[in-house]
Amino acid sequence: MKSENGLKTASDLNDKDEPIYQALMSAIVEHQLPPGSKLPEEALAEVFGISRTGIRKVLQRLAAVQMIVLTPKRGAQVATPSVEEAQDIFRTRALLECANLPAILARCQSTHLVALEKLNRQEQQAHEAHDGPAAIRLSAAFHIQLQAISGNQVLTEMVTRLTQRSSLVIAAYGAPWQQGCRCDDHDRLIELLRQKALQPLTDAMQQHFAHIVDSLHFERSGEQLPDFGRLFAGFGAKA
Repeated sequence: MKSENGLKTASDLNDKDEPIYQALMSAIVEHQLPPGSKLPEEALAEVFGISRTGIRKVLQRLAAVQMIVLTPKRGAQVATPSVEEAQDIFRTRALLECANLPAILARCQSTHLVALEKLNRQEQQAHEAHDGPAAIRLSAAFHIQLQAISGNQVLTEMVTRLTQRSSLVIAAYGAPWQQGCRCDDHDRLIELLRQKALQPLTDAMQQHFAHIVDSLHFERSGEQLPDFGRLFAGFGAKA
């Protein structure tokens, strides 16, 4: 089955392709494959040990969720959001995540707070260890887990996709040291969740996104061809 724009959907991938899709998605989200990185089919097919047809299916799926761009005769490369798109991504996240806060507060239990606090501690430890990929992954997990409290699976899936695209924005326009969100912002959100203070919580969430956007420089580096052999060296052993 294909999506409305003619690109492959998840149902087109077989069991062998799915881990490759997840490996590439993680590498992009965690800034190991930065915006503008070229993704040649031949090099990726060799690294992952599949045919170019198989790699093409994976790349088409990544293009369908706007993580890469496929250009005739130029091939695939990691997407570089425009300045307007970057701002729209965070505006949309602010709209969705703030609008869902009443439902989150209505369902939030102490166990949810404990889980969020654990994620926040792990994110802080990742920052202290200068583990950028882990910090990015945990920051996204915090927002996704927060939205999941509401029980709105559709919205949570939308936020998941937007956090992935947010990572592209931060990779393209953030400072070299910028990895994920500010942990002190997350501390504040947890405290307001505990107090069940809707308006202060909404204000804090809006300020959180404003802090992220204000930190972006809207400057980007040139294209590069990553060392796929090094980046995915352990893939065969894990599969």
